[in-house]
Amino acid sequence: MGRFVTFGEVMFRFNPEGYLRIVQATKFEASLAGGEANVAVSLANYGLDTAFVTKVPAHEVGNCVVNEMRRYGVDTRFIVRGGKRLGIFYVEKGASQRPSKVIYDRADSAIATADPSDFDWDTIFGGAEWFHFTGITPALSENMVEACMEACKAAKAHGVTISCDLNYRKKLWTREQACKVMSELMPYVDVCIANEEDASDVFGIQAEHTDIEGGKLDYNAYTSVARQIASRFGTKKVAITLRGSISASENTWAGILYDTATDKACLSRSYDIQIVDRVGGGDSFGGALIYALSQNYSDQDAIDFAVAASCLKHTIEHDFNQVSVEEVRALMTGSGSGRVQR
Repeated sequence: MGRFVTFGEVMFRFNPEGYLRIVQATKFEASLAGGEANVAVSLANYGLDTAFVTKVPAHEVGNCVVNEMRRYGVDTRFIVRGGKRLGIFYVEKGASQRPSKVIYDRADSAIATADPSDFDWDTIFGGAEWFHFTGITPALSENMVEACMEACKAAKAHGVTISCDLNYRKKLWTREQACKVMSELMPYVDVCIANEEDASDVFGIQAEHTDIEGGKLDYNAYTSVARQIASRFGTKKVAITLRGSISASENTWAGILYDTATDKACLSRSYDIQIVDRVGGGDSFGGALIYALSQNYSDQDAIDFAVAASCLKHTIEHDFNQVSVEEVRALMTGSGSGRVQR
């Protein structure tokens, strides 16, 4: 089996202890996070040969990133050193009717200001099997749009499977910008991953009969959304996470996986989640889906594995998902009581 490669920004995440608001905090917990870094950690955790590609400063803060990724078994040899700073974001965890809040401080980060020539994609994709990026990376700068395009072209030339999580971030770019850029990148993508809002925000493809805020989702409508994405861009599979937001503390969680060749969608089991930390939940879904598809799981088992893995991530502090294949499969097969294991 070949190498799995992810590409994007890694940042410091700072959050107050527990459920304190940012204005109350006298100290902050620090951890590392970022969409593609989160996926890399998940894949390495499942035992796959995984490399993370980014650019971080050539000083102690950059060293911290490299050391932390190595701690989780991620290959760091393709991390470029240079640039002025590492991006930062602050997370204020919500509870009950108070939503979580994210504040970014990532302008002019090392990866955002990186030159596309910093990344030797032919070397990076030598012996690679899978490439993953998200819509966050091209949103960082025009340079990153070009870098993502070069990466996708090189991955295709090397016969590498490409996955992309749309991950629309309104604080980084407009819907119009996202639509233009992602429409140019999507024809290279084999597996598209999205949440219940991304297709609407980025491509204007809307699901009917849904009330996200009220926790009511029409699963059949999202099969139509997946079919439209696949038809427009030629993707082989489309996965959509389905989150019903009852409150900041309680969500329902499910997903569908649509296969273009058979024109069929598999729906996962739905979980009722009491949330510990939801940031990184979508990335844990993506990492688990990539793992399952690479291991030749059936579409039903793949979506069940991805949703179960992400369900467990919602119970873990900070962004990285740290669950084993065995733990995920136990939840898949019905062990969701939370009883103590002795």
